[in-house]
Amino acid sequence: METKPSEISSSKMFGGYNKRYKHFSPTLGCSMTFHIYFPPSTSTSPSHRFPVLYWLSGLTCTDENFIIKSGAQRVASSEGVALIAPDTSPRGLSIEGEAESWDFGVGAGFYLNATQEKWKNWRMYDYVVKELPKLLNENFPQLDTSRASISGHSMGGHGALTIYLKNLDKYKSVSAFAPIVNPTNCPWGQKAFSNYLGGNKTDWEEYDATCLIKKFTDVSATILIDQGGDDKFLHDQLLPHKFEEACRSAKVPLLLRLQPGYDHSYFFISTFIDDHIRHHAQALNLP
Repeated sequence: METKPSEISSSKMFGGYNKRYKHFSPTLGCSMTFHIYFPPSTSTSPSHRFPVLYWLSGLTCTDENFIIKSGAQRVASSEGVALIAPDTSPRGLSIEGEAESWDFGVGAGFYLNATQEKWKNWRMYDYVVKELPKLLNENFPQLDTSRASISGHSMGGHGALTIYLKNLDKYKSVSAFAPIVNPTNCPWGQKAFSNYLGGNKTDWEEYDATCLIKKFTDVSATILIDQGGDDKFLHDQLLPHKFEEACRSAKVPLLLRLQPGYDHSYFFISTFIDDHIRHHAQALNLP
């Protein structure tokens, strides 16, 4: 089983390259794919390395959605930031019930480490925080994984915020589009957490950004969140006002932008992605 990544596709874009890789993940116990967008190398120095921005996708997505739909490569190319897009769950394990619903199981890893025996391979937290950066560091000398930021959409926005808050030493900045910021209090989160983590709600709080912000307040860069005003999930699933209140109480810098008329889709993401790439580029390129 090949843990070293092998390239399975490559497409030139804005002077750089979208490349897709496959590898066996010991963390997840299955083969995984991920994308890297390598910006064009403008530096004459052979030792120049690109900082990285991890993008965590939402429910039902793979590593392809963001790369194909967001248009993030245009500004990533000019800012010299590499984009890393992993998948959203283990695949091909044939666990009973893994594909019965779109909001749980395959395509719905919620970026946590499951504690329930049946879902023990669902360890996307460790995959994103530990395995993937190590894999990148060992196999792609052009990437500087010590300069990293993280972003994501919906379930992936939840992943980005929780991973950032628990690993402030590993990431320079965080942003999110329409994130699930208070999963312990919404149907998506309650369904996922009860199955992956069991019935103890204290365990759930370890993966809830609104709970975590009270404990991890040493945030250096402003948290940037964009939320569509016409997002059909806004009031029952996403609950940004809960996170806004928690940030205010903890005195954590948050820029929450409610964007009138926008929905939950990649049309919304592609409209504002340039601001997010620049937000991270600024934090990544600080000396």
